Amino acid sequence: MSQVLTVSCKLEVTQGQVEKLDAVLRAFANCCEYVNKNTDPKLTNQIAVQSLIYKEARDYSGLSAQMTIHAIRRVCANRKTAKQQNRPVKGFAPTSATYDARTFTFKEKDWTVSLTTMKGREKFPLYIGNYQRHLLTGRNPKSAVLVKRKDGTYYLQIQLESEPPQPEQTDKVLGVDLGRTDICVTSEGEKFSGKQITLIRDKYARVRASLQQKASKGTRSTRRRARQVLQRLSGRERRFQAQVNHTVSYRLIQHAKNTKQTIALEDLTGIRERTNQQPRSKTERRRSNSWAFYQLRQFLTYKAIKFGVNLVFVDPRYTSQTCHKCLHIHPIRGESNRSGKRFRCGHSTSKVSNEPDGMQGTKVQDTKPEL
Repeated sequence: MSQVLTVSCKLEVTQGQVEKLDAVLRAFANCCEYVNKNTDPKLTNQIAVQSLIYKEARDYSGLSAQMTIHAIRRVCANRKTAKQQNRPVKGFAPTSATYDARTFTFKEKDWTVSLTTMKGREKFPLYIGNYQRHLLTGRNPKSAVLVKRKDGTYYLQIQLESEPPQPEQTDKVLGVDLGRTDICVTSEGEKFSGKQITLIRDKYARVRASLQQKASKGTRSTRRRARQVLQRLSGRERRFQAQVNHTVSYRLIQHAKNTKQTIALEDLTGIRERTNQQPRSKTERRRSNSWAFYQLRQFLTYKAIKFGVNLVFVDPRYTSQTCHKCLHIHPIRGESNRSGKRFRCGHSTSKVSNEPDGMQGTKVQDTKPEL
């Protein structure tokens, strides 16, 4: 099974090249809109859509043959996603365009890329660091996505395809429990504390609230300055979360790889909808809903494939209430043997468990009896 990783590379563009890139993005978006409006919305097969409207779409947009096909492919993909989410297809903004081997070339010799525009090929130097250079060295990428960000900068998302190593078969399991007090705790007792993270997130929330109040009730100059600061701070917390999740996921995967273990992770799908039904304060709702647990799961998933580590997802129900030695759960519904981080089993001879039973419960989830 091949894996595709994306390397984000900033482009160095001149003013003249800006106009050419904007023209490509507008044409690509217009082509997508034209295809979406002039074909049956229920039609999601790319070959079928292409046979119906390819020539008209190309004449209308002025795109090259390959980019027209990619525009049709994007419309079909968006329709499939919209169908799964039971909503109509949203509009296509001129912010991205898809390239392939016929319309995009990467040259490692001078670290440049060549892209097809509306008026021929254009060459762009890459403004990248050692991390991107390391990933691109010796590679011959065949596809990329041109992206224009909100600040007006242009990035090329270069896609690298590789064959990851096959995971080793092992009977050893590393249970991983996710939470807010501790972002992540393993069945071996390793903890990634969330205390400092909570303090930083609370600080961001206070700063945003203060600036938003000033942006709506202050003087004209105060409102303008507050909006400027809000714009500068936008995305900072998101980048902080991504950095923490990258660090946690990498350390977990490397530990599992070195010790030849399978990672068992809780499947927390829908946890926000369930927990938000409970009466909680506004602060508690914000703290619970603002951390990107799904992002951490995504990082763990792709890193596990990249480094050849098995990753399985288990049902999180009762994992923190189950004794990892005898698999016993408190017999009275609504009662628990756990008090905070302390667990006292009322069934086995070992009265107090010194191990993190929540993670051990995750670890042995597949051996639990049905309730």
